[in-house]
Amino acid sequence: MKKKQVMQVSKETFLYERPIKKDYDFNMWFYFPGPESFAMSSLGYLWLYRAIDMLDGIDIERVYDDTKTTRIMRDKIDLIAMSFTFDMDFMAIFKFLEWNKFELKAKDRKDTDPIIFAGGPVISSNPEPYKEIFDFMIIGDGEGVNLEATKLCHKLKDLPKSKILEEISKLEGVYVPSINKSVKKITRKLTECIYTPIISESAFFPNTFILEVERGCANRCGFCLASYLNLPIRFVEYEKIIEAIDLGLKHTKKLALLGAQITAHPRFKDICKYIETKIDNGEEIEMSVSSLRVDSFIPEVVNTLVKAGQKNLTLAIEAGSERLRRVINKNLTEDQIYKAIDVARDCGLKGIKFYGMIGIPTETQEDIEEIVNLSKRIKQKYKGFDISFGVSTFVPKANTPFQWFGREDEKSLEQKSNYLKKELHKIGVQISISSAKWDYYQALLSRGDDKLTDFVIDVYKLGGKLGAFKKAAKEHKIDTNYYATENYSYDKHLAWDFIEIKPGKDFLIEESKRLISQR
Repeated sequence: MKKKQVMQVSKETFLYERPIKKDYDFNMWFYFPGPESFAMSSLGYLWLYRAIDMLDGIDIERVYDDTKTTRIMRDKIDLIAMSFTFDMDFMAIFKFLEWNKFELKAKDRKDTDPIIFAGGPVISSNPEPYKEIFDFMIIGDGEGVNLEATKLCHKLKDLPKSKILEEISKLEGVYVPSINKSVKKITRKLTECIYTPIISESAFFPNTFILEVERGCANRCGFCLASYLNLPIRFVEYEKIIEAIDLGLKHTKKLALLGAQITAHPRFKDICKYIETKIDNGEEIEMSVSSLRVDSFIPEVVNTLVKAGQKNLTLAIEAGSERLRRVINKNLTEDQIYKAIDVARDCGLKGIKFYGMIGIPTETQEDIEEIVNLSKRIKQKYKGFDISFGVSTFVPKANTPFQWFGREDEKSLEQKSNYLKKELHKIGVQISISSAKWDYYQALLSRGDDKLTDFVIDVYKLGGKLGAFKKAAKEHKIDTNYYATENYSYDKHLAWDFIEIKPGKDFLIEESKRLISQR
């Protein structure tokens, strides 16, 4: 027996058929290491929840960092899944485990304790710092294997934990640290359009219907984990996108199109035209997109976005000089930037936000100065048009061509940050720059190995501030510069080499050499 397609629960609207479950014999928590508002805007988290929620016999509850009480009692839980998206999420994850009186290390937990597993970008790129924490981990796209693993845990629930893990270790894309010596990263075909299955007023983006247009990015910037972790680029069929849009618009006027390179979709102009026609016919629609490629700043696309309420757009230029953009594989000329601004202004946009990065390998002071010079030229050429910058510092990520390059030292990065803030302020350009201190420890975790497990546990126990990282490193004799700032040789064995991933290490080495030699 099924309930009707759309069900109202408090401030949530479910856009899928939920089975009426009376007899549960398996209980599960799905934990998100952030507040409920963030979880309810996380497409991957909600879609995985939907898949398990539709299974018979399993009672799954969403749990967040700010959850005060749970519907399912702790002692009734058989399985806990965790989303691990950002490096610093370990703090919230450890807090959740400790709060619920679970030992942090898997080997110290009882056989009667639930199996605890995790997935997400952090785990898929380099799970080694956390191999002692989780019973198993999902490497790669989680939609299919997450469901398979959950069903297997349900089926084998009466067996000892070791026997269950033995069976789970046979699934492709599953890494059981106590068993597997290697694991193949899962890359799925996009056979369906993933969309927000629950529209919520309490979401960070309230009442917004998010849908995935594509996955991956063919640009392959040398530093970019989002690109390399999701290769090859894959597109959702046009008809399935339109079907999802129609479903979403029955329940909200807010749409968000998701993808690292959404405008590369072969029918993206048609998608925009479909939405624009609805707006022209009197339908009220608000639509937002993630940052655009410069060659996608064409009137057909920008006009639709303006009609759908966007006043500003974002453009990732990454670096001020064309030379440095070639180094990272961002083959973008200054003329192309001007053409994008021409289109944006002609279509009624008031400004553009540029995303950039400092501390990129081979970067010089001249490259930094070119960010300021480019801004001056834009301000002179487009008077009254607002530009701003959001800048981060380079963090080497596992399984990218720049994984062998360490970070620039903190003092140098701070000098560059201060220079940009000062010079851009002079010409009325706003800029926000990520913390070089925190990015340093993000790099430490990104290129970490299993020697860091006790270190991160102590960082948590010491409160998780910058001082905690320093104190824990001293206590455990961790050379943090080895992970964060040291350049690695191409023949060095890396902690994450056991992951079978495409493109493989040989390709990454050749690409790294090609990019770093750009002039």
